[in-house]
Amino acid sequence: MSTSTVERASASIPANGIEIHYVEVGSTYLPDLVLLHGGLVTTSPLWEQAPVAYNAHLELLAQHFHVIAPDARASGRTRHLGGKVSLSLLADDVAALITALGLERPAVAGFSLGGMVATILAIRHPEAIGALVNDAGCDCFDPDSPSFPMARTVFGGSEDATSGSPEAMEAFFGADPHMSVVFELMKADQDAAGGPGAWRTYVQHFFETASQWPGYGFADLERIDVPALVLGGDQDYLSRPEDALRTYRALPHGELAIVPSTGHEINTEKVGIMADFLGRHEADGARTSADGQ
Repeated sequence: MSTSTVERASASIPANGIEIHYVEVGSTYLPDLVLLHGGLVTTSPLWEQAPVAYNAHLELLAQHFHVIAPDARASGRTRHLGGKVSLSLLADDVAALITALGLERPAVAGFSLGGMVATILAIRHPEAIGALVNDAGCDCFDPDSPSFPMARTVFGGSEDATSGSPEAMEAFFGADPHMSVVFELMKADQDAAGGPGAWRTYVQHFFETASQWPGYGFADLERIDVPALVLGGDQDYLSRPEDALRTYRALPHGELAIVPSTGHEINTEKVGIMADFLGRHEADGARTSADGQ
């Protein structure tokens, strides 16, 4: 799917001590949707055809929602001023962005790292959002998840690594032609936004974010009191179907969709399921408000 017919606005706004860059598509008369990208990618058009980015699906989403898609702290055109980048900090950034833009309890959806951030946002700032979608970001709630040693190996060079290693990442991704494409896109994206060599700093920050349990477990999900959709692929090796099931069972108002023949990726079927879920709950909210008048 191409997004060539979608008009995108691009802006930055001060929030949580930094300037957060975001892309905006869709009419402001439509329901608000804050859309959070996964790790390694951003909102840059460079990711237009990548299956791990929402870029190729913005045209479909803009038919139903007013979409605000930010670059996460230390990614793309959102800079970081120093210190550790944690999932909690990224969630606080999104809460501050929602306040700065004057959004009233928007839906928040994310893929992979973005799904983790969206869910931790719902735990830490329950008043900020009206609905939640976590696509392929459920593994982080298991402190014993194999995702953590895998991240330390890929981005740090070994399971015992304590800091990121751009050289280790380059060697790992370079060994696979498909992963090599992702690596080169990441380098071009980060360097275009932050200057030559910015991708190396990004790897360090991504290591900080992805290599350790964030301190929130499946029991914490019981505090999320909004409609929540858990999405996943039956062949996802990172956020496994069993992680999605545990997440769904912990949510008070959860729904679960596992898409067949799908790995760690975003596809049209997933986006359609997400749009249907959010549309149904937007309609429910409108009916509830009308009944209360």
